[in-house]
Amino acid sequence: MNKLLLYILIFFISANANASFILLPMDETTQQNHLKAYGITYWCLSKDYKASWLLNYRGGSFLLPDVEEIRKECQIRGVSFEILSDNEEASILDEISSPSQNMESVVLEKAPKIAVYTPKGKQPWDDAVTLVLTYAEIPFTPIYDEEVLSDQLLLYDWLHLHHEDFTGQYGKFFAAYKNTPWYIDQKRDSEALATKLGYPKVSQEKGAVAKKIRDFVIGGGFMFAMCSATDSFDIALSADGVDICEAMFDGDASEPNYQSKLNFGNSFAFKNFTLERRPEQYEFSDIDMTTKRRVPPDKDYFSLMEFSAKWDPIPSMLCQNHTQLVKGFMGQTTSFDSALIKSNVLVMGTCELNGEARYIHGEKGKGMFTFFGGHDPEDFQHQVGDPPTVLDLHPNSPGYRLILNNVLFPAARKKKLKT
Repeated sequence: MNKLLLYILIFFISANANASFILLPMDETTQQNHLKAYGITYWCLSKDYKASWLLNYRGGSFLLPDVEEIRKECQIRGVSFEILSDNEEASILDEISSPSQNMESVVLEKAPKIAVYTPKGKQPWDDAVTLVLTYAEIPFTPIYDEEVLSDQLLLYDWLHLHHEDFTGQYGKFFAAYKNTPWYIDQKRDSEALATKLGYPKVSQEKGAVAKKIRDFVIGGGFMFAMCSATDSFDIALSADGVDICEAMFDGDASEPNYQSKLNFGNSFAFKNFTLERRPEQYEFSDIDMTTKRRVPPDKDYFSLMEFSAKWDPIPSMLCQNHTQLVKGFMGQTTSFDSALIKSNVLVMGTCELNGEARYIHGEKGKGMFTFFGGHDPEDFQHQVGDPPTVLDLHPNSPGYRLILNNVLFPAARKKKLKT
C-alpha cells in the first residue's frame, strides 16, 4: 500500500514538472532570431494552436503550448525557445497581471489573412514588408488594382501598401528617370491597365483604388503603409475629383488653384498640407520631412512611445521591441511633419532632434491603419536599383520588428483602445 502511494506521489510530481508551455523570448540577449519568432507564432495560429503575446515581458515574448512539432519548427527556423512548466507559466502570468507592472497577456485568436498590394511587373525597388514576410515564412497574397477594384479585399484581414503612388504621377520620378526603360514601361503599363479597367486617366484609376482601400478599412480592415504609399494615399483621397497632375503625367494641365480644392476631411492621417506643384521635384507635399530634416546619419534614431499595456494594448502591441531606440532610415517619404498630423492620430515613434513623426496609428470607421516612414529599416538610404536587403544579416532588426508587430496584431482578441 505504501509503495502504491509512493508511485502515485512520484507520478504527480513528475507530471507537474513536465513542460506544458514554450516561451519565445523576445529580449535583446536571448532571442537569436526575432523576425522568425513572429513566423513561428503565425504558424501556430494557422494550425489552431493557442498563443499569447506577453506585452512588455522580455521584449514582448510569445507563449505557445509545448508540442513536439512546435519545438521542431523552432529548431528548424533557428528560433530560441524556453520550456516552461505549469508552475513557471503561472508565475509569469501572475507577474504580468500585477497592477504595478506595465505588462499584459493578450490572447491571439487566429492567423490573419494577408494581402500585399504590389504590381505584377518587376520594379526597380524592393518592398520591406514582402522581404520580411518571406523571411519570417508568413504567407501572403499579392494583389493589385484589378483585385482591389473587383472587391477582393473582402477576402483579407490585413493589407499592406508600399512605395506606391496613388496620385497618378508615377512616383514623381519624371525628372531623373523619364528616359529609363523601367519608367517608360511603368507608365505604358499603368495607362494600359487604367484603360482596361475603364478609366481615361491613371490618376482617376488610382483614386478609385484608394477609395476602395478606404472602404476596406472603414469596414473593419487593417491597413499598413510605408514610404510614399502613406502620403500619396492621403493626397489621392483629399484630391478626389480634382486634377492635380501636370501634362507629362496625364496629357493635360492640372486644374487652376487645385490646392484650394483639396478636402482634408477625406484623408486618414494628414491635414492642411501643401502639394508640391513642380513636376520635376521628387516630392509630393510638405507632409514628408526628407528635404527639411537636418539629422546626421550617426544620430538618426527615433524613439518608440511607451503605452499602458493593460489599458492601451493595441499601441502597446505595435511598439513591442527589444529596444525603444530604433535606427532611422530614409525613403521617398522618410517621416511626417508633426504639425500636419490630425489630432485623433496616435504618434508612436518620433525623432527628437527635429520633432518629426516616424510611426503613427489611427482608427477609421471599424478598422485601423498604421503609417511607417522610410523605405527599408536596414538600409539607411536605399536607392532605386539597389539590391534588396539580406535579412539573414539582420535577424534581430528593431525596425523590421515594427512591421511584424502590425502583421500579427490583427490576430489579437479585440479590446477597446482607450487612448
